[in-house]
Amino acid sequence: MSESRRKTSLEEALDAIPVFPLPQVVLFPEALLPLHIFEPRYRAMIRDCLDTHGAIAIAQLMNGEDEWGQPAFHSVCGGGVILEHHPLPDGRSNIVVLGRARLRLVELPPDDPERFPYRRAKATVLEPLDVSVPETERTALVATASMFSNEVRIHDASFVFQVPASLPAGQLADVCAGQLVVDPTMRQAILEELDPRERVQMVTSQLAIQHGAMLKDDVSRVLN
Repeated sequence: MSESRRKTSLEEALDAIPVFPLPQVVLFPEALLPLHIFEPRYRAMIRDCLDTHGAIAIAQLMNGEDEWGQPAFHSVCGGGVILEHHPLPDGRSNIVVLGRARLRLVELPPDDPERFPYRRAKATVLEPLDVSVPETERTALVATASMFSNEVRIHDASFVFQVPASLPAGQLADVCAGQLVVDPTMRQAILEELDPRERVQMVTSQLAIQHGAMLKDDVSRVLN
């Protein structure tokens, strides 16, 4: 059975947003992220989310530990809302999270682990800088993303991605990064960049590198 929340509010959750730390996962604004929930603490987290604001922070894990000895995560992350919830008979569930905003997190101390077995943080929404992006740079991103997408499609006929050329430049960079940029370290760096022009340049450069690597691999296969 599929369940969808009708009322969700990231803003209501900012004082103590549930945090889902994950390895090599970055949630961009307006991106969809499917997740399988199986650990008891995260089952509890999803129940609490669905009973309240429906919001969640997806934070990429990093090396080291926090001050309470827990695995550290990046303080800048994607904040989203649970768009779909598909419960399973054994208590596990599948969810789909819709990215809403960039967040900066300050983790809350684990004062009541029985009530909150999952991690929580105080969050601040990070707004993009008011910087214009030259049309030439925006066009370069569209062209580079289109070429890379076409190359991927040659190798995988099931791959589907239409570059949303009509979006504002900053949003365009986010969508292309969310769908096309592979390296999690670069994805994190793009997420943390609030200057839309810098973000457009970063995504364009990274997609050009990925496209070049695919072409080089094709040539190597032919020669060998």
